[in-house]
Amino acid sequence: MHNKAGSALVPVSTLSYEISMTPNAGAAPIRLSLGLVAAILLSAPLLGAQTDYYNTDAGRPVQIEDAYATERYAFELKLAPLRLERGIGGVYNFGVEPEIAYGILPRTHVEIGLPLAYNDLGGGQSSSGVAGVELSAFHNLNAETRTLPALGLRADVLLPVGPLGPDRTYTSLKGIATRTFSIARFHVNGQYTFGSSDEDILTSPVPDGTAEAAGAVEVSRWLVGAAVDKTFPLRAMLVTADFFVRQPISDAEDVDYNIGTGIRYQVNPKFNIDGGLGRRINGPDQGWFVTFGTAYAFAIRSFLPGGDR
Repeated sequence: MHNKAGSALVPVSTLSYEISMTPNAGAAPIRLSLGLVAAILLSAPLLGAQTDYYNTDAGRPVQIEDAYATERYAFELKLAPLRLERGIGGVYNFGVEPEIAYGILPRTHVEIGLPLAYNDLGGGQSSSGVAGVELSAFHNLNAETRTLPALGLRADVLLPVGPLGPDRTYTSLKGIATRTFSIARFHVNGQYTFGSSDEDILTSPVPDGTAEAAGAVEVSRWLVGAAVDKTFPLRAMLVTADFFVRQPISDAEDVDYNIGTGIRYQVNPKFNIDGGLGRRINGPDQGWFVTFGTAYAFAIRSFLPGGDR
């Protein structure tokens, strides 16, 4: 996770969930992802402590993120978000996206994600599988000063991989700004996706020839949002809330509006947890969801400077 409090390097493994208050579905991808996380955590050496409770990522616990990259030489393993939502016609779609990020340069990290999806097609039928491969690069342009906010740039590429993946490659660019005041921190995100707006994007076939959204990855033509968070250093806790507007990649779909709030708490120097509550407030897929996440510090010593000596 990002280490804005000091210069000590502490890579972090992150486990994050986003689950609506609906019946369980698609347990196999969850068990596979949790097993991978556990294996890496058990084999990785622990490093020193960090103050990590105020470093926000997309989905932990809200959608809007801050402008800081993963620390150089740090690995960040994530299972985020795990999401279960109600689709059109009363069916439920489940998605989870395991990711791993690496701080390859100062204020710069690269990331790869593997979205997995489970779709309830109705009538007792379902489909599941890989829903693409996501490649990302994030660069923090500057540290925050008295006059300038911290600024970040992120580029994402979604590749057409797997039975539930998109039918073509999509590239997104995001700009991020973070500004800290005595009362709170404020963040603004703006993202745009290049590519066709055909209505067959991210779909899976169903028996009658119609289609349902894949659910693991929501491709947006554009997304704009803001968040505010308040830290409580003596309690190692952060409280945050966000609001964002999203235009789906398909021109036939309406703009949707979303709100969320959450808390992150550092249990001890190596472990923190977060949780949240949100709602999509318009459109056919509106509904409540809850989030939960954890983070545990670890590193691979051979990747650190002088790690082989």
